[in-house]
Amino acid sequence: MPVQLLKIVKGKLETQLPSHLQREELKHLQIGLDHTNKYFQGIVILSYPLTKLGDGTDFFKIVLQDDTCSRINSLNVLIYGKMAEDCAKLIRNGVKYIHFFLYYELFSRDLLCLFFFLPQICTQPSITPFSGTTSASVAPKYVYTPLNCLKDGTVVNLYGIVKFFKPPYVSKGTDYCSVVTLVDQSNVKLTCTLFNGNLDSLPKIYKNGDIVRFHRVKIREYNGQMQGITSAGFASLTFDGTVGAPVVPRASSKVYTFIDEEQKTVEELRIWAASNLSVSGPEAKLSDVKPMMFFDLTCQLVGKAKVDGSSFLLKVWDGTKCPYPTWKVPVEAKELEGDRVLLHHLRNLTVDVLVYDNHVQLAKSLKIGSFLRIYSIHTKQASAKNEDISSHIEFHLHGGTCYGRGIGILPENNPDVEELKTFLECVELTDSQNMESTSSLELGDTFDNDTDLESPLQRCQQLSATVLTDHQDMSNTMLKTVLNNRAPQQYRIRAKLRSFKPQKLYQSVKLHCSKCNTLQEVPNGDAFDVILQGCEATAPNPELQSMSWYESVMWTTQDENRRKITIHFVKHYEMLQRPENTLLMIEGGTLKEIWKLTRRFKCVIPVKSKEDDLELLDLSAPFLLQGNIKYYGCKKCSTPKSIKNLSSLAEKREPSWEPTEIAQVLGIEPLQYVFVMKFTLVDGTGALNAYLFDYEKFFQIPASEILTNSFLQQKMEMTMNTLSPPGRKLDDLPWLECFIKSYNIADGMKHQVYYQIFDTTVAEDVV
Repeated sequence: MPVQLLKIVKGKLETQLPSHLQREELKHLQIGLDHTNKYFQGIVILSYPLTKLGDGTDFFKIVLQDDTCSRINSLNVLIYGKMAEDCAKLIRNGVKYIHFFLYYELFSRDLLCLFFFLPQICTQPSITPFSGTTSASVAPKYVYTPLNCLKDGTVVNLYGIVKFFKPPYVSKGTDYCSVVTLVDQSNVKLTCTLFNGNLDSLPKIYKNGDIVRFHRVKIREYNGQMQGITSAGFASLTFDGTVGAPVVPRASSKVYTFIDEEQKTVEELRIWAASNLSVSGPEAKLSDVKPMMFFDLTCQLVGKAKVDGSSFLLKVWDGTKCPYPTWKVPVEAKELEGDRVLLHHLRNLTVDVLVYDNHVQLAKSLKIGSFLRIYSIHTKQASAKNEDISSHIEFHLHGGTCYGRGIGILPENNPDVEELKTFLECVELTDSQNMESTSSLELGDTFDNDTDLESPLQRCQQLSATVLTDHQDMSNTMLKTVLNNRAPQQYRIRAKLRSFKPQKLYQSVKLHCSKCNTLQEVPNGDAFDVILQGCEATAPNPELQSMSWYESVMWTTQDENRRKITIHFVKHYEMLQRPENTLLMIEGGTLKEIWKLTRRFKCVIPVKSKEDDLELLDLSAPFLLQGNIKYYGCKKCSTPKSIKNLSSLAEKREPSWEPTEIAQVLGIEPLQYVFVMKFTLVDGTGALNAYLFDYEKFFQIPASEILTNSFLQQKMEMTMNTLSPPGRKLDDLPWLECFIKSYNIADGMKHQVYYQIFDTTVAEDVV
C-alpha cells in the first residue's frame, strides 16, 4: 500500500491522477456505500503522533477538513501498518492531499494508497500550532485560525479575547446556552452561540477581557457576518485576561493539551487587548451604587428564599455598605435559607437582590456561602407613599439575557474571590450590629397589590427589537423615500431609534376620548383627594340606604372630624356576593380608605347623595376604581344617567362588572389610557419623527396599569433602554422594524405631514 508524493508546478499537478478516479465531496460519503475509485481532497487540520496498538501495529490518525463549504466538512482518518509509518514521515499541517477508498465500508482499514501533494502550506495566516502532552498518551497538533480568515462551513480552532458574553442560561430546550463575542489582533469580531447539556462543558468565562481557546467551533455565515456554534467535540480553555496574571487555564474538559508556546499566545493577546480594547465591565461595589444604575457585583451569598413562582431572593454582601436605605424583600420565615445569626449580624451590610424568570432555576441551586458575580444588576429608586422612606433603592436582576444579565459562580481560587475573602475577613461587624436599622426598609409581610411582581418578557431578539403583527407582504422602504412621498400612505421601514420623548416615561401616559378624539393629562391623586374632601360636607341621605338592589352600612369615624361613611353593596338576586365579585358604592370615604376597599372588592364607585338618588361625583374624579386602575369619563361626551341603571347589570345571571358595561349604563364616555410618544427614527438615508399612539400593543404593557405598578414602569424603562440604549453610538443601536403611516393635518392654510407607528410590537425577547 504505497504512499506517493506528487509535485505541484504553477498550481497544477506535475503527474496526473489515474483517469478512473472521481472526486467525491465529503457530504456525499455514507457508511455502507461503495466508494471504490473515488477520492477526497482536503487539508490536514489535526494530526496525532505515530503510536503502536497493543499488538504492535503502527497507528496514525489525522483529521481532514473539506476545502468546500459543505455542511459536513471534517473526517477522521485512521491509518494502520506500514502506510501509517510512511504517512507520519510526510504529513505536515496545511498539506493538501488526495485520498480514495477501496472497500464498501467508509471507515475500512484497507486503503489502496494515499497521494500527497508536495507540501503546500495554507495561504491564510494562522497561529502556529503547538503540541504537548497531558494525561493522555497522545498529544495532537492544532492549527488556530485568526478571526479574519474564517470561512463559512468550516470547523476551526481559535483564540480570542472576550469582548461580551452572556453567562450560561437554560435555553428553550434542555441545554444550557452561552453567547460569547470574541475579537483578536485582526480586530474582527466573532459571536459564538454555544450549547451543551452539561453546564461545566461550556466556557468558564467570568468577565470581559478573559482569553479563550475554542476547539472545534463550526463557522456559519449569517446576514453577511460569520458566527460560531458548537460542533461535535467542542472544548474550551479560559484564561484571566489581566496582563501579568498567572496563566492558569479554566478547562471545560478533564483532558486537554496546553504547552509553553501557547502560553506565549495568551500573553500576546493580553498585551494587545490592554493597548487596543476597552473591555472593563460596569463593575461596582455596594458602597458605590446609585439609583438607576446597571452594574456587575462580585459578592458572597449569605441567604436565599423563594418569593413567588417567577422571582427568587438572594441576600448578598461584599463587605461595603450601600449609601442608601435598601429594600428588604418580605418573605416567609420558613422560606429563608441561611445562618440566622450571621444574617442578623450582617443585616446592615447585606442587600436583597430579586432575580426573575430564567435566572430563578440557577438561583435556587446556589449554595449558601458561595461567591458570585451577578451581571447587570439594576438599582431602582422606589417611590414610597411614606415620605420618610421615599429614598430607598431596590436591586433587581431582570429576566432575559440582554447586556449579559446572569449569575456566575466563582471558584475559591479565583483572584477576585481571594481578594474579596481577604477583605471580608477584615470587616468589623461591631459597628454594623449597633447601627440603627434605618439603612433598610421593612415593607410588611406581603407585597402590596399595586407592587405585585410579575414575570417580565425580557430577552433579546437577534434580528430586530420589534415584531410586525400584520402586512407581512410589504417590503421595506427607505426613510428618504418616505419623506419624499405624499400623504397618506403606509410603509414598512427598518430604522434605529435615535431619541424619544418624553424622557420621563410616566409622562407618556395620557387619557384619550375615542369619540371626540381629544387627549388630556391623567389627574394626579391629589386632585381626586380634594374632590373627596369637598364631598365630606354632604351627609349621606338615610332615605337612600338599603334599597331593593343594594344593601347599605353606615358608621361614624372616631376622629375629630366625625365623618359619616356609607357603603352600598350591590346585591345579586337579593343576595350579597363574595368580595371578589362585589361592586360597591361609597359615600364620605377618603382616598386611603377607597384604595383599601379596591384591594378586597371587585369594583368601587365613589358617589354622593342628592334628594332622591345617588349620583356620581364630578367627572374630574374617576367614576370607577377597579384594582389599581382609576377609570375616568369624558366631560364633553358623557351624559351621566341615574345610578339606578346599575341594577340592570346586577340582574344578569353572572354580572361581570366590566368597566365598559358600567360606563355604558351610567351614560359615561370612558377615557382610555394611551401611550403617546415621539420617536426619532433614522436609517442612514434620512430621519423622521414618528408618533406612537398605543393602548397596550406596542409595549405589551397596558397603559392603564403603568402609573400604579412599579414593576411595569421598570419593564417599560428597560424596554426603552434596549430600543435606544443611553450613551451608545448610532451604529450600536438595535434595528427596529415598524409599520408607519403618513397623514395630513391642516394648520391654517398649510398641511403638515405627520407619521404614526402602527401594527408593531416590541419583541418578547427584547429585554
